[in-house]
Amino acid sequence: MAQDTFFSSKKTLNLRGNLISLDSPLVMGILNVTPDSFYSGSRVKEDSNAISITNKMVKDGASILDIGGYSSRPGADDISAQEEIDRVIPVIELIKSTHQDTYISIDTFRSSVAREAVKAGADIINDISGGNLDEEMFDTVTQLKVPYILMHMKGTPQNMKAEAHYENMLLEMLDYFQSKISDLQSRGNKDVIIDPGFGFAKSIEQNFQLLKSLNAFKMLELPMLIGLSRKSMIYKSLNTDAEHALNGTTALNMIALQQGANILRVHDVKEAVETVKLFNLTYVN
Repeated sequence: MAQDTFFSSKKTLNLRGNLISLDSPLVMGILNVTPDSFYSGSRVKEDSNAISITNKMVKDGASILDIGGYSSRPGADDISAQEEIDRVIPVIELIKSTHQDTYISIDTFRSSVAREAVKAGADIINDISGGNLDEEMFDTVTQLKVPYILMHMKGTPQNMKAEAHYENMLLEMLDYFQSKISDLQSRGNKDVIIDPGFGFAKSIEQNFQLLKSLNAFKMLELPMLIGLSRKSMIYKSLNTDAEHALNGTTALNMIALQQGANILRVHDVKEAVETVKLFNLTYVN
C-alpha cells in the first residue's frame, strides 16, 4: 500500500515559526543561478529572468523554491564560496522582496554560503553532501535553527561517478542516514528531511533499485524529499535528452509518491502539482 502506517513519519516542518503540513506532498521548484546546470530550463540568467521563473512557479503551486549557485552535475567545475555567495544572495533578496510568503531553500554544501543565504531570507538548507564536504555545516544548521535536507552522496560532484560501488546499497544508505540523523538530533535539530540522492554516486541500475526500495526509508520516521526531475536515469533509459524527459519525470514522480515521498524537487512545477493532486485523489482522500 502507498500509505503504510507501520512507521509514523514526522508530518510538519517549522519554517520561520510557521508549521507547514506534509499530509499532502509538497512541490519544490528548482532555480539554478549557474551557467552550467544540466537542464537549461532551470538556469537563472538575470534578475528579470529570476522573477519571471519565480512568478510562474508560485502561480503553478510551488510551496518552496530551491536556489543553487553551484552546479552539482557530474564533472561540473568547482567554484569558490565567494562566487557562490555572489550568485545566490541577490536572487534570494530579490525573490523575498517580491514574494515575502514564498519559502526558499538554499542548495549548498558550504556552511558560509548557508549562513549568508539564511541571513538574506532563505528558510531551509539543502546540502547534497550531508555535511561531508564542510565540517562546520552541522554546527551552522544548529545555530541557524532552520530545517535541513540531508542527502546521500559519496565523494564530490567532480568524482562521484567513480564512487558508485556498494556491498549492499540500501543497508549502507540506511546506516549513513541513521548516523547523520543521530548526530543532528543530538545537537537539537528537530526538522531534518532525508534525500536518497538519485544520480549521486549511483548508476542508472542502482537508481531504479533505489526507487523501488524507497519504502525502506520510512523506518527513519522523517520526511523524504525526492529529486528525479529530468535526470539521466530517465533520459538515458528512454534514449532521449533532458529537454524531452518531462513525461518520464512525471511517471517516476508518481512512483516516488506511492513509495512515501513528501516533497518533490522539480523543474516543472505545474506537472508535479498535478501529479500530487491525482496521487491524493487516489491514495489520500
